[in-house]
Amino acid sequence: MSSVPDFPLAVSLGDPAGIGPEVIAKCWDSRAEFGLPPFVAIGDGRSIAAVWDGPIEVVDDPRQADSAFDYALPLIQLPSADEDVPGHPSVAGAHCSLDSLELAVGLARSGSAAAVVTGPVAKEQLYAIGFQHPGQTEFVAERCGIAPGNVVMMLAGPTLRTVPVTTHVALADVPRFLSAALIESRGRAALRGLQRNFGIADPRLAISGLNPHSGESGQLGREEIEIIEPAIAALAAEGWRVSGPHPADTMFHVRARANYDAALCMYHDQALIPIKALHFEEAVNVTLGLPIVRTAPDHGTAFDIAGQDRADPRPMAAAIRMAAQSAALRAEAA
Repeated sequence: MSSVPDFPLAVSLGDPAGIGPEVIAKCWDSRAEFGLPPFVAIGDGRSIAAVWDGPIEVVDDPRQADSAFDYALPLIQLPSADEDVPGHPSVAGAHCSLDSLELAVGLARSGSAAAVVTGPVAKEQLYAIGFQHPGQTEFVAERCGIAPGNVVMMLAGPTLRTVPVTTHVALADVPRFLSAALIESRGRAALRGLQRNFGIADPRLAISGLNPHSGESGQLGREEIEIIEPAIAALAAEGWRVSGPHPADTMFHVRARANYDAALCMYHDQALIPIKALHFEEAVNVTLGLPIVRTAPDHGTAFDIAGQDRADPRPMAAAIRMAAQSAALRAEAA
């Protein structure tokens, strides 16, 4: 199977004042070293020119990126109302980042682009222009006609994939957000995503407990007995290969990781700390449950280093590479 999809990838620049333009340009510069397929950047070319002096080829259609990719960074130009300064986000830049995201998703949905890779955005700036979603994941889900509760965030690296059941909620609120139905839904989406995006025909999912030592048979909490175990039983009854609840502190060493394809974790840090400890430069945020492939680097806008030529392009390269691999797998299975 080829890891190169039939059509170029659509890569939104993210906030033009952040490091998105820089790392995307650096990815094109090192495209051979990183093993990247053709992609087209979407956003304001001035934000790239402000941090990079390489060649840019403005195109109207993603498919034109194939012929341009060898000698220039292909770009679908979406001009911002004002020229952004690296490190200084603005309302105009927020509008531009949202427009580029919307176009990238539309191109993937129409089949003009093989997948979407999203650059980092500033939620504070987006909220200032009326953005009403918790993040880009929920926005992409809505544009694809999928309920936000039916998509999941997976963090994927070379030796570990993790999925949080609850995401951006206070730790004190996690127990009341947890339910057997939510764990089943997240688990089912993760398992199907392992099949569709990673080509694993019979995936294995390890499910963590919530409490220390998975509750010590109810001595340290009853969530495992009352919520997590029934969810595991329900998934197993559907024929899925699931195990747990496992104590989270024993799930992520080398021997344990050999026994599963992904770990379903009960809360944000339980999932993100191990993936970032193992694969800080390589972890990719993958949205599962969508009709399109969407990935993103697992970092933010980094306004504090924007425009200083200090941004590391490896996370963006990993996101582009994984999007291409997933798109090729989906195309082969179609």
